[in-house]
Amino acid sequence: MTGTPSRIAYTKPSITELEVAYASDAAANGWGERCYDYIVRFEDGFRRHLGAAHAIATSSCTGAMHMGLAALGIGAGDGDEVILADTNWIATAAPIVHLGATPVFVDVNPDSWCIDPDDVERHITRKTKAIIATHIYGNLCDMDRLLEIGRRHSIPVVEDAAEAIGSEWHGRRAGSMGIFGTFSFHGTKTLTTGEGGMFVTSDSALFEKVLTLSNHGRARSQKKQFWPDDVGFKYKMSNIQAALGCGQLERIDGLIARKREILQRYAEKLKAYQSVSLNPEAPDTVNGAWMPTVVFDRDLGITRDMLQQAFNDANIDARVFFHPLSSLPMFEEKRGNRHAWDIPERAINLPSYHDMTEDEITRVADVVIGLIDSRSTAALPGEQRLAKSA
Repeated sequence: MTGTPSRIAYTKPSITELEVAYASDAAANGWGERCYDYIVRFEDGFRRHLGAAHAIATSSCTGAMHMGLAALGIGAGDGDEVILADTNWIATAAPIVHLGATPVFVDVNPDSWCIDPDDVERHITRKTKAIIATHIYGNLCDMDRLLEIGRRHSIPVVEDAAEAIGSEWHGRRAGSMGIFGTFSFHGTKTLTTGEGGMFVTSDSALFEKVLTLSNHGRARSQKKQFWPDDVGFKYKMSNIQAALGCGQLERIDGLIARKREILQRYAEKLKAYQSVSLNPEAPDTVNGAWMPTVVFDRDLGITRDMLQQAFNDANIDARVFFHPLSSLPMFEEKRGNRHAWDIPERAINLPSYHDMTEDEITRVADVVIGLIDSRSTAALPGEQRLAKSA
């Protein structure tokens, strides 16, 4: 008699002796004059990896977004609006609300699950102060279209690249194309510091504003000790976290490659099934494959509840696709964002931690295949159904 198979986690970090050694050094020696050593090293390495001029390590991606939007002057005074996809985590919308501005939720493209540029343009008003392009699950927004819209309307485009380390748009890394980009290093991410984030930009003036805001409003040019020039924030990353990040950054190519390999293995196992789709990769782009996600054709009748139950029965952790932000109680419903409301009802995020075995990938894929087969058989007339089961 076989026992219950071990549980498959949907994600966990890849930590080696390198990261442990750096973190131990930071804990033992990273104080006093060395208290920023790993932070500076991590920022410099990350901006070079990304191809950006400046980087500021933060306590979270949310904090990076909060400071960046504040530095753009977004606030409550003139009824400021910020356009973003309805398919998003609350962390992207929260800084807008905290600043007193209004988030304007628009629909997503059905193939990329990312913000729809046409719907962006339909929602631009004189109050629009920024457009946020969220690269969801490693998938890429149409940056050419969004940047062109931004230029034409003189509206800055911001990249929420929290989930897009390793993704590339026509030779440019996600997060490096907008007026600024933000990244997450949460424990679930491809590169992790436990908690943490990064603000990146190639706009030197914006960098100086955010750098000041990140240090309680103290400008680095200010000679007076403990003299803030503005009311700022405290969103700094710790030296120990940055030490972990330095180790991860030395391994970044391998970490990204493994994520992409896992997505490819899922694609190979499901390629015979035309009724499901996985994270897309358009020509001349690279999908960093942070979170492999399967979307079932509507005609199958497979629901989110069915998906959660099937994976739970198989002792596998799987995450639901993000609920539309406009479905949350603190916001006004926008059911007109039909793709953002429809896709989450028939989609699931698949496990993809770096050390997954081939057997574990197969177990996950088999749940997906089993659901497809069960729904396909149920749709057959009675005699055909009996013949297929025989």
